[in-house]
This record gives sequence, C-alpha cells and structure tokens, in this order.
Amino acid sequence: MICHRIHGPPTSSFLSFLTHHQCPDTSARTGTLSTAHGDIPTPIFMPVGTQGMVKTLSPDELTDVVDAKIILGNTYHLYLRPGLDVIRQLGGLHQFSTWDKPILTDSGGFQVWSLAKLRKITEEGVQFSNHLDGAKTMLTPELSMEIQATLGSDIAMLFDECPPYPCEEKYAADSLALTTRWAKRCKQWHQENAHLHVPWLQPSSPPLHSTNPRQLIFGIVQGSTYADLREQSARELVEIGFDGYAVGGISVGEPEHEMMRAIENAVPFLPADKPRYAMGLGTPPQMLEMIARGVDMFDCVMPTRVARHGLAFTADGPIHIKNKEFEFDPRPLDENTHPSIQKYSRSFIRHLFRSREMLSLRLLSLHNLHFYLRLMRDARQAIESGTFTSFKNDFNQRYLQQP
Repeated sequence: MICHRIHGPPTSSFLSFLTHHQCPDTSARTGTLSTAHGDIPTPIFMPVGTQGMVKTLSPDELTDVVDAKIILGNTYHLYLRPGLDVIRQLGGLHQFSTWDKPILTDSGGFQVWSLAKLRKITEEGVQFSNHLDGAKTMLTPELSMEIQATLGSDIAMLFDECPPYPCEEKYAADSLALTTRWAKRCKQWHQENAHLHVPWLQPSSPPLHSTNPRQLIFGIVQGSTYADLREQSARELVEIGFDGYAVGGISVGEPEHEMMRAIENAVPFLPADKPRYAMGLGTPPQMLEMIARGVDMFDCVMPTRVARHGLAFTADGPIHIKNKEFEFDPRPLDENTHPSIQKYSRSFIRHLFRSREMLSLRLLSLHNLHFYLRLMRDARQAIESGTFTSFKNDFNQRYLQQP
C-alpha cells in the first residue's frame, strides 16, 4: 500500500515539524523536526547520555558509528554534578561536551519518581535527599526549566510527577491535576525567561539565562493506566500549548499491554502537526509497535545498559556474548552491524568481556546503538516505500523467533 506525502506548517516561530509520509493502514509516519542544532528525521531513537555523554563512548563515535541525530541529557544529574556554575562558565552543555547536534533534556521528574522513599511532594515542587551526599534538595517547575535553559538543550521537558504502577485512580487523578498545574508554571517561566541569552556569566552572577534562546518545550501526558485520565491530560496540555508532546509514566513496571494502551489512549488526542515522544522505552519490537501507533521519538538506557552486561541485539534476537556457544564463533555480532565493528568476531568480543576489558563494553554499546538507529532508518524507509506493516511483521517474526 502506498503511503501519502503530507505537510504540516511550522508550529511556532522556532519550531518546524514537517510530516512527509504516512501509511494509511497504520499511524506510522516520517517527519523532520528542526532545532537550533540541526534537523532530526523521525521516527528516531535518542541515545541516553545521563552525565552529558553516552557511557564509554565519545561524541565522534556517536556520529561516525552510531549515526546519532540527537542525544538525551539528564537534568537532575547534571544539576548535581558538575553543577550550573560549571555549565555556565563553559558555555552550555553543547560546548561543554563538544556535542554539536541536538540535545533533549528530561525534567528530573523521573528521577524524583525513582527516589520515592526519599521525597516529599508539595504544590511548590518536590523536596528530596539527593543520591550523592543526602543533602536536602528542592526541585520546582521553575527550577527545572531554569536548569534546562542553562544547559541550553534544544528540547526541554516540563516538570511532572510520574505516578507509580500500580496506583489507585484517585492518586492518578490528583497527580495528573498537579502535573497540569506544574505544566502551566513551566510554560510561563519558559515564555518569560528562556529567550534571555547571556552566554558568559561569572559564578556569582544571577543564574537566570539560556545558552540556547531557540529552546523548545515539550509537554508530558500522564494518567497512569486510566484511559479517561490519559485523554484528559492530552487535551489539557494541548490547550496550554507546547512544541511537542511526550507520553510519560510508561515503562515503570506495568505489563506491555498496559504500555501500549497508554499510547493508544493519548496519541489520538495530540496534534498531528507536532512530534510525539514515548519516554523511556523500549525493546526493538516495542518501538516498531509504537511507530505503528503514531509515535515519532524514543529514548532508553537499555542498549548501553545491557551492553555492559554482555547482551547484544541481533536480527535473530538478543544474545549473551558471555555464553560458551560463542567461544569459537567467527561471525560478527550481527550481519548488518557497522563495518568498524563487523571485523571483530563474537569469539574475540566474548574473550574481551570475560577478561573484563573495557573494549568489549564499548564495542557492545556501539553495536547496540547502531542496531537501534539502523532500525529507525529502516523503519523510515519502509514507511516511505509503503511497506512498513510487512517490514514490522517480518522483523518481529525473526527477532522473536516466531514460526
């Protein structure tokens, strides 16, 4: 079935998101998201650089081997270390890290969720004991936006509360109401301050500035597993108005069918002319299923985290390189891995991993990220050619070893 080429107008003075192709038998689509540091083809996967760069890898490797178009930085961690004074003095996160392509920063809300036993949520924000030295820290919507403005990311996420799974409907509703109020505060701060551009400040100077006056801001749909709350959240965020929209509160312990339902209960109520982002997931089959449901952007620590434990993604499913079956295996990790990795055999990488050599972790990380980014590229090509459904089904059948 042939896909149709469609166009959407720029949605703000800074943002240009154009949708190019959409298949009539699914909601899968291709597009281009323009940012201050470059254009991003969608669907896209964003490698996670918690401390400002992806673990064990260099910016050049992310560009030359992985072909990453955008990476994700962690607001909470970068705020604690190295801190805003260092980021200011070094000209923002792009200059500090030498990464000259787009960066998305999360708001810190997910880290607050992970510190459930050490936090107190109020209308003002969240007070918690940070994981470095236990010091009391208060994170508010305004401070989250200020940190992200200082980092100078291309896309900033609003500060939200991520409810746990499972949770009662009343808790989810109250949490959603708080997230919506915080969303309004985030947008107000962004409108009043994010355009201010003071590239060089002394540590004693006021912290209010942005190293990227073209920063975009994305809303985050919450609502746990409740369909009516997901719809309510999406509608309220659209009324407030953001440059893009994420679906949050997924991949927090819920079964996969609930994860898919959360997407299905939110995406239909989000604007077609703005990017949609599923936060914190997932496996290759999950991403293809969500692309079919109209999702444009993904991030996940999985490719690099599992690499450090010896797992590699292949077209025939994941493999554990430490297994004895690969002791004499001369094949590369995958038939379509990057040429710079393809010359290394499974046997040699297994030897390195068992010997605790850092090179094994780097090769596995590079390979896994290359696998994810290649999957996104292949998905885009399949959407453009009108073969996405068959591409998805063929990939999943082989990857999941289905008869």
